[in-house]
This record gives sequence, C-alpha cells and structure tokens, in this order.
Amino acid sequence: MGRHVRLVLMACTIACTLMWCSQCFAQQEQGEIKRKVVNQVPPKYPELARRMNISGNVKIEVVIAPNGSVKSDKIVGGHPVLAEAAEDAIRKWKWAPNSQETTELIDIKFSPKE
Repeated sequence: MGRHVRLVLMACTIACTLMWCSQCFAQQEQGEIKRKVVNQVPPKYPELARRMNISGNVKIEVVIAPNGSVKSDKIVGGHPVLAEAAEDAIRKWKWAPNSQETTELIDIKFSPKE
C-alpha cells in the first residue's frame, strides 16, 4: 500500500474518531447521557415550607468527581426555602465511578403531602 493511501486512511480514521467524540460530549452537555446514581438520599421537607404550604421543584447543577462523589453544586432554580434541603440531600448522593468528572442537572420535587 502506498504512503499516500496510508496517510489518507489515517486522516479519515482520526476525523471519524473526533466526530464521534464530539457527538458524545454534545449529548452529555444536553443531558442525554445520565450517570447512574448508586445511593440517592431523599431530601427532608423543611418545616417552614410545610407551615407555609410551599411546594415545587428545585433544580441543581451537580459536578460529579470520577469517584462518584459530589465535587460541587449550584442551585439553578426553585424556591429558596426548599433549596437548602435539596442541596443537603444531593451532597450525600453517590454516583457510579467514571473515567472523568461529569455534570448532571437534578430536579428535586417537594410537596407538603410528603
């Protein structure tokens, strides 16, 4: 096989690999790839929220370390009275190990009937 043919095949292989990797990262950024939760701690419904009959969802963006622990979190939506309880619970969650850190968007639902 000629040198030019090998170079073209190598270039095609690299291009295909890069396209596949970029699609994987794009899917992950869109939330299509979910990392498996192995230990999920339910949030405690705050007493103040119960007295005020507050319900709703809290959205938290979580950065998960390769070992499955929470590296950082950020509230991106929800009632402030519910946010701390959601954050406290999420920090105790554990995900399956992965070769790299990942980011997940978690939606925690609160209802006074819980």
